[in-house]
Order: sequence, then structure tokens, then C-alpha cells
Amino acid sequence: MTVVLIPAFNAAATLPELLSRLFLVVPRESICVIDDGSTDGTGKTAESMRVRVLRHTTNRGKGAALKTGFQFLRTLTRYDAAVTMDADLQHVPEELPLFLEARFQRGAQLVIGARRRRNSTMPLHRRASNCITSFLVSARTGQDILDSQSGFRLIGSEVIESVDLEADGYELETELLLKAARKGFRIEFVPISTIYGGEQSHMIHWSTTKRFLRLLFKEY
Repeated sequence: MTVVLIPAFNAAATLPELLSRLFLVVPRESICVIDDGSTDGTGKTAESMRVRVLRHTTNRGKGAALKTGFQFLRTLTRYDAAVTMDADLQHVPEELPLFLEARFQRGAQLVIGARRRRNSTMPLHRRASNCITSFLVSARTGQDILDSQSGFRLIGSEVIESVDLEADGYELETELLLKAARKGFRIEFVPISTIYGGEQSHMIHWSTTKRFLRLLFKEY
């Protein structure tokens, strides 16, 4: 079974559309929303659509929400992989089969959605950040990392079970990538749409950048 993990903070406005579209792609019972201390009824919205909901009583960060999702997966009798995606409709549910194909037909163990940066709607500061961080992670791992910041990814159960994660913020996704590469897991990228609207980012850029740099140069 592949479980879809959706970390969500104040996402009640976008969750109904996201979940409705996901229901056309994967079984309802394979979807899990992690409500990261929302104050807008995100958890109740997800429950009303009859998907599993895990809750944080306070906002702890995207990385902490993902770790809660991974801990839940370890309680299952059997699962093959997790697909992580954001709750704000920046990720296209209809593209999820691309990840499953990479996993089940080509044997990839970590599949990351690579967004198109040139001639896209990605804001300039995001484009610059993505270019720089992807270059640095490529240098650190010795692999061509097309998009180090993408949160739309498939993570094989063997990766989840063997990689210990520490970060609580957005940098957890980079931590997972670095540690998976170090352990020799097969990483593959699939092209995904680049969608940016007027949504508010919950990323605190300077503090996230400092944590990323500490993580990048840390010895494992």
C-alpha cells in the first residue's frame, strides 16, 4: 500500500478540492492529513471528508508533521511507500501516477517531483533559492539533484525505516535527501507542474536558510 501524507497548517480552504481530486487517483483510506496545530478547522475539514487525521495541538513545523506521519506508517502491518504533498494546491494530484510508475516499474526508492524553473510562475526569489540549494545539495551528494526543495515526493518504506530524521522545519526534506543519498538509495526525478498563486508561504526564509546551511555542512 502507498500512503499519501499531507502536512497541513491552516489549509481548510484548499483541502476540499485537493482531497476530492485525490479520491479520483488513490483510495480514500490511503490518505492521511497531519493537522499541524491549525486554527481554521483544517482537521475537522479533513475528517468531514472521511480521511485519517493526525493532530498536533500546536504548530510544530512541516518537518515535525512529516515525522508524525512517518511514525504512523511504522505502526502499519504493511506499507510500500509514502507520497508526500502539500495542502495548498501547488501539487497536482493527477500527477501522482508519475511517482508510482518510477517506484513500481523502475525500482526508484526516492522519487522527487522536479519543478520547471525557467519560464514558469515560480517567484523569482523561490527560483533563485531552488537553483542555489539544488546546486549545493548536488555538490554534497555527488548526484545531479534537479529540485532539492520539492515537497511532492515518493519515499520508499526502506528509506523511511532506515533514515533517522531530526529537523522539524522545511529543511527536513533536504535532510532526508542527503541521508538517503549517503545510504545509496536510488533517487529519481519526475517532471511536475509549477503552480504558484497568491497563497501565503509559512516558510520563514532567513531562519530556514540558516538551518539549511547547518544541515548541509553537518557530518553524518
